[in-house]
Order: sequence, then structure tokens, then C-alpha cells
Amino acid sequence: MKKLYLTALFLGAFTLGAQAQVVFTDDFESYDLGPISSQTSNWRVWSANWSAVEDAKVSDDEARSGVQGLYIDNSQVVDPIFLVPGAPTNGIITVQWYAFIPAGKAGYWNMQGALTAAGVEWNQHLMGGNVYMNCNGNMPGEGGVTGQTDCSTFDAVFYYPEDEWFKVTCIYDLDQEVWALNINDVEQFSQYPFEFNNYVFTELAGIDFYSATNKNELYLDDFTVAHGILSTENFAPEVFSVYPNPATDVLNIQSKVAVEKVTVFDTMGRTVLQATPNTISPAINISGLSSGTYFVKVTIDNNSKIVKILK
Repeated sequence: MKKLYLTALFLGAFTLGAQAQVVFTDDFESYDLGPISSQTSNWRVWSANWSAVEDAKVSDDEARSGVQGLYIDNSQVVDPIFLVPGAPTNGIITVQWYAFIPAGKAGYWNMQGALTAAGVEWNQHLMGGNVYMNCNGNMPGEGGVTGQTDCSTFDAVFYYPEDEWFKVTCIYDLDQEVWALNINDVEQFSQYPFEFNNYVFTELAGIDFYSATNKNELYLDDFTVAHGILSTENFAPEVFSVYPNPATDVLNIQSKVAVEKVTVFDTMGRTVLQATPNTISPAINISGLSSGTYFVKVTIDNNSKIVKILK
């Protein structure tokens, strides 16, 4: 398993962020309580022969929006797969959902790189690693991704809040065959390879939410799929502005609260400048940058947003 985990943004995110096209949303409000796969073509179970025992359940126990969400229990039998619309084969795809894990409980998912092969209608294979949250109940609030078939070791770790809804954003670069994970719009890891065993990537076919342990208790809500990078939009545009644009020697960031961090990337995704002003309305010296197009990531209160500038 190649270990290429960067703390920078995904390459290509900058040009696609503002142009992301949402192709699917679902908040589970239109379904009856009970098994999901019998009510929509957007979900199926792992086995070829459907059974309610294996299916995720639409539930009114927990919901982020409305009154219904989707529940994956601790039976270690439930194994639903969310089918990514169109099963894309190239480009950058964002798959986003909200999750709720009670304190001390666990969750799991993986990406499916194909659901059919060599004429076999019901076939699947895992790619991009196994993702565990609170593996075996011994890691509350901590998760990890691994190329192993269990959670004994992790290639990268991440953190999430318990007992509250949190946003999970998976950004898949299908051309480079790597992906990134954001929790509540904060990057946890990136450049994680699809590579898994000897499987060959065919399509972004689905996300598998298997009940991996007897600690599993995972609620899901508010699914979104987009072509491109979904904007975080966690704070209103009036919270900060960047000027002048084009800029020459100094880039001013006008803000109502302290700016924690400013990172400037070139069009290839390389970090060319970083600053941690921790002040309101900082001025960033960019005199050392060559003329051209840049992307400025501004971080305020642990939330980030990207703007494009010219120099």
C-alpha cells in the first residue's frame, strides 16, 4: 500500500471548487420506515439475494434534517451499498453525507471500485482502504483507514465528534486514483491510493456501510453527490474579503474576526506561501511570488474557504 498522505488540498480542487455540479441529494424523508433497498434504486445490499436482515433501515430514532435518517446496526450482517449515480469513471467526484455515532459506538465504510466484472452481474470489490470509526470500541472519537482486512493497523488516522451529527466529505480523484477525507470541512488525510489487493479501478460504483463490529451504531442523513469539489461555505462571504485583486506586493484580508492561517497555492496545487497571522484583517506579503494565478485558502475558526487571485 503506497503511503502518500499530504496536508495540502487535493490537486485540482481549486479549479473545480466553484464549479461543482450537484447530481444527487437525499434526506430519507420520502421513504417508509424499514429497509431502504426495497424502496429506491439508489441502495442495494451486498448479497445478490436481497433480504431485509442485510439491509439498512430508514429510522426516526436520529435525524439531522427532518425526522428520518438511515441506520446501520451492530448485527455484523447489515451490509448496504450506496450506489453513486452514474458510476463515474473519471474526473473528481465528491460524495458527502452526515453521520451520527453515539458515544462508545462505532462505524465503518469503504469505497467500491466496481460492482460488476467479466459479465458477472453481482460482483464487487473494495478499493481505497477500509475506514473504521472507533475500531472495536477502543478508539472513541478516532478513526483510521487501512489497507488491511481488519483494523489492527492504520495508514492514516482522523478524528470525529461523538454524540452529534458531523459532515463526512469524501473527495475522489478518479484519474489519479487517490482520495481525501474531510470531517466538518477539516481535511483529515489526502492522496490515499485506491490501490487494494490486486483490484483494478473500474468505476466509482458505491460506498459500502457494512456493520463491521458488534459496536457498530451508525446513523446517516443528507447525502450529496457532486461532480467537482463541493464548496465548504461554512461562513458567510461577509466574514472576510480579499483585496486588491489583482494584487502586487501586499494582499489584504479584511475580516471581522482573527484569521488563523493563510495558505497560497499555485495552479499545480503546490504551496508557495503560508502565514499564521492570528489577527483581524491581516496584510500578507506576496512580493516574492511571480506573476500569475493563485488560490488563497483562508482559515477562520477552523473553517476554510478558497478564493482565486491574480498577481
